[in-house]
Amino acid sequence: MAAMTSISVAKADDEEVTIHIPNLVKVFKDGSIERLQSSPLVPPSTLGSVSSKDIVISSNPSISARLYLPTKLIHHHDTHKVPILVYFHGGAFFFESAFNERHHNYFNLFLSKAEADILVVSVDYRLAPEIPLPAAYHDCWQALKWVASTDSDPWILNHGDFQRVFLGGDSAGANLVHNVALRAGAEALPNGVKVLGAFLSQPYFLSTKPIGSEAVEGHEESPPYVVWGLVYPNAPGGLDNPLINPLAPEAPSLATLGCSKIIVCVAEKDSLRDRGVWYYQAVKNSGWHGHLELYEAEHEDHVFNIHTPESENALKLMKRLAHFILH
Repeated sequence: MAAMTSISVAKADDEEVTIHIPNLVKVFKDGSIERLQSSPLVPPSTLGSVSSKDIVISSNPSISARLYLPTKLIHHHDTHKVPILVYFHGGAFFFESAFNERHHNYFNLFLSKAEADILVVSVDYRLAPEIPLPAAYHDCWQALKWVASTDSDPWILNHGDFQRVFLGGDSAGANLVHNVALRAGAEALPNGVKVLGAFLSQPYFLSTKPIGSEAVEGHEESPPYVVWGLVYPNAPGGLDNPLINPLAPEAPSLATLGCSKIIVCVAEKDSLRDRGVWYYQAVKNSGWHGHLELYEAEHEDHVFNIHTPESENALKLMKRLAHFILH
C-alpha cells in the first residue's frame, strides 16, 4: 500500500462517487475507478547495464510480465546461470503495474546499483475491484508455474538457474508472496522446480484484533482495513480471512511455507511495521525449518524503497536483498 497516515474514510457527498478513500481511490456509481497514486506506464528498455522486455504469460486470464536481465548476459549463451526473482508489485491490490515508471525505474536501479546478476520476472496480475480477489492470488501462482515450465521465455530458459528461484514483493505484493509460498509448499511446480527463498518487504497483513501500535478504537476504519473490503468485498471471514490474516483459525500452518529461506523487511515509521514483525515472529515460532531474517529500515515509511529508490536507505535495502538472493 502507499505511504499514509491515519485518516477518516467516508462515503463522498457527491452522489456519483460511492466510495472515496482519500489519496488512494474513488469508485463511481457507474462502476468506474479513479486510482489516485498510480504512476504512468513506460515501455521496456535497454538502459546501460540492464535490458527489459514484456511477455504474455496467459491471454485468458490476462497475465503478463516485464523481464529484466543484465545486458551483458543476453549475448552469452554460456553455462553461467543466474537466480530467478519472481516479483509481485504492491499497490493494495487495486493500483500500480509491472509496467509503470515507478517499478521500471526501481528494477533498473536494483540490478545496476546492487550489481546484481539476477533475472527478474515482474508479474502484472489482474487488479481489483474490477477483478476482485482472490483472482490476483491465482494469477501469481500461474505466473510462477509458467516460469517453472519449459514453455516460458528464452531469457528464462537460457539464463535462469532453476535451482535458485525466489519470490519477492512489497506491501500487497509481499502478501501475495506469502500466499504463493504456502501454495508452493502444498502443490508441486512443473519440472520439480522448488522455491529456494522469499522476501516480504513491508507486508500487508491484517486481523480483526489490533496488534502492537494499532489503534484499538476505530482501527477497522483505517485505510488498510477499508481497502480490504474494497478489493475482496465477500471475503469469507472478512479481516480474518487466511489470505490477509496468516494466523487466522482457518489459515494453513506457517510451518508449511514452501521455501528454505525468508527475509521480512519492515520500515520504522510504517503503520504496517508491527504487522511485519508479527509475521516474522509467527514464522519463527511455527516450526518452519528454514533460515529466517528480519531487516528494519530506520526513519522510513511504507514502501520508501519504491518511492525513493535512490535514497541511501533504499540503496541499502536493495543491496541487502541482492545479497539474500545471491548468497
